Amino acid sequence: MTADELWERSGLTGKYEAWSFGEAPDKLADLVVRGIKTATCSAYDLYLINGKPLPKAGDYSIILNSKNEAVCIIKTLRVYVTKFDGVSEEQAFKEGEGDRSLEYWRRIHENFLKNELAPVNIPFGGDTKVVCEEFETVYK
Repeated sequence: MTADELWERSGLTGKYEAWSFGEAPDKLADLVVRGIKTATCSAYDLYLINGKPLPKAGDYSIILNSKNEAVCIIKTLRVYVTKFDGVSEEQAFKEGEGDRSLEYWRRIHENFLKNELAPVNIPFGGDTKVVCEEFETVYK
């Protein structure tokens, strides 16, 4: 199903963005559908470089799988910016990956963020800013 078809079927109104999770879109979309993943993060500097606004509470997103098929709709509840080293255990748990620990989150996301920032020649470090987003699934 396409994003437009899922949006129409949901009965929701307004605007939405459709996107997939970076390195493991199918696995992470499945975690969202199952209610395990209720948060995500991204590199703050990429928003600046690409001239894109940060997500905000109330935004709708359609989560896509690796085939660009729509799997669910989420609504952003909270957005904040913090340093990589400032990400909390609660945020790591809400992201729902691995054993849901902060240690696992840091290991996986350090590699992810390094790979995301390398093409634009931005070094990664503990002070690297990340955009943390909490959401709820509103339609499957």
